[in-house]
Amino acid sequence: MTGNVYRKRLAQVRAMMKSKKLDALIVPSSDPHLGEYVPDHWRVIRWLTGFTGSAGTVVITGSFAGLWTDSRYFIQAEDQLSGSGYELVRLKIPHTPEHIDWLREKCRKGWKVGVDGRLISVVQMRLLTSAMAESGARVNLRADLITPLWNERPPLPDGEAFELDVKYAGISRREKLEKVRQIMVAMKVDFQFLTAVDDIMWLLNIRGNDVKYCPLLLSYALVGPGQVILFADEEKIPSGLKASLDRDGVVLLPYDTVSHVLGHLEEGSVLMLSSGTTPAALWRSVARKVKVADDLSIPTRLKAIKNSTELKNLGEAMVKDGVVLTRFFHWLEKNVTSGQVTELSAAAMIDGMRTEQEGCTGPSFSTIAAWNEHAALPHYVPDETTNAVLGQKGVFLLDSGGQYFGGTTDITRTVVFGKPDAQMKKDFTLALRGTIDLAMARFPRGTKGYQLDILARKPLWDNHLNYGHGTGHGVGSFLNVHEGPQSVGTGATADLKTGIEPGMVVSDEPAFYRPGKYGFRTENLLACREETVTEYGSFLAFETVTLCYIDSTLIDVTLLDDKELKWLNDYHSAVYNMLKEKLDPDIRSWLAVKTKPLERKMK
Repeated sequence: MTGNVYRKRLAQVRAMMKSKKLDALIVPSSDPHLGEYVPDHWRVIRWLTGFTGSAGTVVITGSFAGLWTDSRYFIQAEDQLSGSGYELVRLKIPHTPEHIDWLREKCRKGWKVGVDGRLISVVQMRLLTSAMAESGARVNLRADLITPLWNERPPLPDGEAFELDVKYAGISRREKLEKVRQIMVAMKVDFQFLTAVDDIMWLLNIRGNDVKYCPLLLSYALVGPGQVILFADEEKIPSGLKASLDRDGVVLLPYDTVSHVLGHLEEGSVLMLSSGTTPAALWRSVARKVKVADDLSIPTRLKAIKNSTELKNLGEAMVKDGVVLTRFFHWLEKNVTSGQVTELSAAAMIDGMRTEQEGCTGPSFSTIAAWNEHAALPHYVPDETTNAVLGQKGVFLLDSGGQYFGGTTDITRTVVFGKPDAQMKKDFTLALRGTIDLAMARFPRGTKGYQLDILARKPLWDNHLNYGHGTGHGVGSFLNVHEGPQSVGTGATADLKTGIEPGMVVSDEPAFYRPGKYGFRTENLLACREETVTEYGSFLAFETVTLCYIDSTLIDVTLLDDKELKWLNDYHSAVYNMLKEKLDPDIRSWLAVKTKPLERKMK
């Protein structure tokens, strides 16, 4: 599609702005659930600008139109925005509202700034209104200017929901509701309003097909003392599931009636919601005489701690995933010299291999398959314009995952073809040491993720090196691959309040990148468990649940201390023993070589 099409659409939006007396318009890259992955119906920025990246914010004024996005998309955005009438504005810090700072400087007294209040959170609304007030501008939260213009808009998703069997969930819907209500009583809350779809899926033991990579049913839920109202399209709920929900006191109402219900809650009642995940438009619809308690939702905290059934199922999913990854890297090693393997074909191969596994519904995110300098871009995803051919010499990074009924996986491995030089081996090993050191952590109960982050970074810091992203994120159970509130990272990237607790699953992904050359990342998933109790308190530890070999060709053994070397050899032994019976003889022999114990050479 030519840039002229997007220029025409930009002109139409400006004409609408003029008729609505708006001086500036903000277009977010989100949907009314503020989730990570957005259905095509809500990919407004793609329709408006031609930019296909998953993260960005557009700001339009009478004389300027710009797209704010992060470094993952700089090259892509420059190409896709060419001739469109939009400028690329490079975010200095990813996931920050820097467009608000720009507007604060540009706005003049009396300006009206429009945004669709369904697509920004209460937190974002407060930041925006405060900043605009400083400039004497006002904010209009009902500025949906796209719907009247987008004539061939994709329909809303219509995937059918299904019940998640208790053999996967571990706890029944009724038990979960009872637990949530007990906490509500303790917190003196009458209603819990849920807007994050993964919270609803977990609480009601259902899954859906509305969102790419995530088994979600687009919905809202209101938990009360006697019943739950599920706001969802009725045609998505099969009769059997509807009857099951009804037996547990879950009432189904149309998706678009949520605002009406919030506006008619009983006077004086206490409604709990999370301002970070609640759209501003819904927050404004709450009845004025209702007291709002702003906090993380109860299901968010409960679902972060996996029960014994979920952890058992995750272990079984990891065996399946390990088999797939072993087969993939065996295939890759045999075929890379052909000159026919590309980043896209490699990504398609691993995705296809996973989907063939029993109980796997597809990838858990868009596969990152990165060759050489592309591996230095932490969130690179290949497309037709960047697709590189893998060669006989170079570095290949694969970050991928699967959605299994038993759990969600996420793993990164970096392998080398040809002989790596000493600098490459040092860079890889220093980052790997961070992965190992975090995995070996022992820590007292109550320790926060940001307090553990130093373990992952110290080998790099000791050599004046670092990486810019977080070290670890929570992972759902057949839900979102990125799940809060737990995380591991610096004070700037991690949750500062949430402790790491037994049953939590977090990723462990220290890395190092040399721009223009290569990037190294070794990512495993860790399950937190209780280890021991002493007179000094209760101590916790991690169990590495991911099963895949680590390329020893890239390891400088002299940089590992005795504990790290033992961990690596023990890990490789576990990988081989857990997977060997599920592999063909030739691949089993190949894996035996890949997991052979490493030793230090005597000088």
